[in-house]
Amino acid sequence: MKYKLAFLSFLLSLLGFSQSETTGKINTVIMEKYELGYVLHKPANTKEKKPLIVFISGDGEKGTDLEKVKIHGPLKYLKTHQLDTYVLAPQCKEDENWDIESIYQLIVKIQKENKIDSERIYVTGLSSGGWASWNLAFAHPDLFAANVPVAGFVDLIQLEKTCEIANIPTRIFHGLLDDVVNVNYAITIYKELKKCDAKDVKLIIFDDAGHDSWTKVYDNQEIYDWMLQQRKTNTNK
Repeated sequence: MKYKLAFLSFLLSLLGFSQSETTGKINTVIMEKYELGYVLHKPANTKEKKPLIVFISGDGEKGTDLEKVKIHGPLKYLKTHQLDTYVLAPQCKEDENWDIESIYQLIVKIQKENKIDSERIYVTGLSSGGWASWNLAFAHPDLFAANVPVAGFVDLIQLEKTCEIANIPTRIFHGLLDDVVNVNYAITIYKELKKCDAKDVKLIIFDDAGHDSWTKVYDNQEIYDWMLQQRKTNTNK
């Protein structure tokens, strides 16, 4: 009997029924739809080129109610003060995280549709928006004239690229008592920037502030005066 089975197996192999395997590669592109709501504040005079402040809010402002992005930051400040600048505030949906490239595409759209001074585009954000502020600077270091992350954190893998953003004037704000995002994130990236001989970077730690260090920052005219004084050099208009 075993001889018959062996002979049958031999015949099947001759007929092409023997098992085999192959290897290969396939390149795929997965497209993901990402929707951003946003508020754009425009200055009184839009006939001349004006600077643009990109403000990225935190997790507490996620959702579809755009009034939330006015709770903190520049848009809150504009309720009682004036700034001669565009202010763009995107909003992240409740069940999503910030998508850096989507924010960049939004900035490009706003540039095309308005008279934006390309030498005076600034990015700032609080908490998870501070993370996005850092990551936008890393992804597009030639775009921004200044970066102001507040109570944000930096991915460890990004620390390896710190020198790529050393030329961007940067103000880092954090609360010493922050129990949500450890102040060591701010200290670490500051030290890395100094190793890269960053010419204009400062770390400001508020001794009496917790996670909400942004109220001290954004309710103060000083940070807007500083940002609006910054200008990129050697850029192609």
